[in-house]
Amino acid sequence: MKGKHENQQGLVRIAFRIFLTICLLGGLTGLLGGTATYAEAVQSQSKPSFTDIGGHWARPAIVEMVRQGILDGYPDGSFRPGEPVKVDQFVKMLILSYSEQHPNQERSWRSGFLDSLTEENRTILKQDYRYFDFKPSLTGYWAKPYLDVASDLNFLNKSRYGDFQSDMTRENVAEILFYTLQETEYLEDAEFSRSVAQAYGDLTSANEREQKFIAESLIKGIMEGYPDGNFGVGRYVTRAEALVILNRLTDKSKRLPVQPEKEKLQRLVPTVGGGQKIVAFPDQKMWDAYNTLQQAGQLRGTNFDLLDTTLRLYKDEKEKKAVQQAASAGTTGAGASASAATEEVAIWLDPTYNTYGITVRLREGTLARNKEPIELFANQLFTYDAIAFNRWFDAICTEVEAGRPLASKQANLSDYTVNVLVDNAAKTVVFSVAATK
Repeated sequence: MKGKHENQQGLVRIAFRIFLTICLLGGLTGLLGGTATYAEAVQSQSKPSFTDIGGHWARPAIVEMVRQGILDGYPDGSFRPGEPVKVDQFVKMLILSYSEQHPNQERSWRSGFLDSLTEENRTILKQDYRYFDFKPSLTGYWAKPYLDVASDLNFLNKSRYGDFQSDMTRENVAEILFYTLQETEYLEDAEFSRSVAQAYGDLTSANEREQKFIAESLIKGIMEGYPDGNFGVGRYVTRAEALVILNRLTDKSKRLPVQPEKEKLQRLVPTVGGGQKIVAFPDQKMWDAYNTLQQAGQLRGTNFDLLDTTLRLYKDEKEKKAVQQAASAGTTGAGASASAATEEVAIWLDPTYNTYGITVRLREGTLARNKEPIELFANQLFTYDAIAFNRWFDAICTEVEAGRPLASKQANLSDYTVNVLVDNAAKTVVFSVAATK
């Protein structure tokens, strides 16, 4: 009898310990805004259910993001979709959105996310965060790991937040989106973004800096306004809204399409990585010049690409592949090394500054291979004065190619001012053409 009594007492003690553990974990979940244990309770369910999301407009996104372990519900079975999201909660969700959860509940960065980062940011994750486990801190402030990694990747500036447990406004969210996009994608044309954002009646209640963030979030199709015609400046972002926003950020297929308006000289152009962006052209002349870029590229067979508003012409497929690989690795542009792969000729348009240009790297055979596309572009741009430009162009390039140093110069031709920038050592000439009228 004594043994049986002791066994019963043991079972009671075990049951009590289990009950105590559940209570403690439930309390922790409440403190973290539903982020600690509820996910474990719903992992076995393909479609986690909550008591308060039936018929909710964001229910599909909530179910999907909870399934991915991005945000959890509360121990009482609710999700509380209408509650404001806190700064720390949003940053945690942002970081987890760029990771994937494995069957053993461990997480790792998505390969697509790593590929989108600069080499510097990839190095930061590899060296400074090689032991990052995507989990809240169990000692000290729970959100510190997420805030630290987001800050080091330049997704947010921690010094701008006096209280990470405050509710996030729509401007706060737009700011984080802006800097995250800057590090993982590209930013749209600022003037065009502003023109789209002007349609929202309350945009002027935000300051100039905030308007820039809001405009980017709108043109990317990640945030949207309300039925009353306002963006919602000053309003708090709910937990449901935050999930939908982050779903659109990390999954481009979920973004709201923003269509160009041809009557306003807007068009979709291809970008690096297979994406598209809308570009607004300042006048019909530059709109037509883009069409000419498309035609000029075809004159080189397959040895070209047209991304954004720049046509790049290559010596051959080998050079094309090397340049594109360098671009994907983030080794081109202002920070590229002198040995980085480059195209032979770039013919470009700059809609923001209403400027046209031709950049020529004079290697053996460069002029002969690219004569036709360059002349086609010049003919469209300068019309009756194209013969004079082509002669000037040939004379300058011939001198530089032969190793006879030339100084940079300027000339007026037709309705344009042509600035010629010469790098004699690299045998590179840039013809920058700006409208004078």
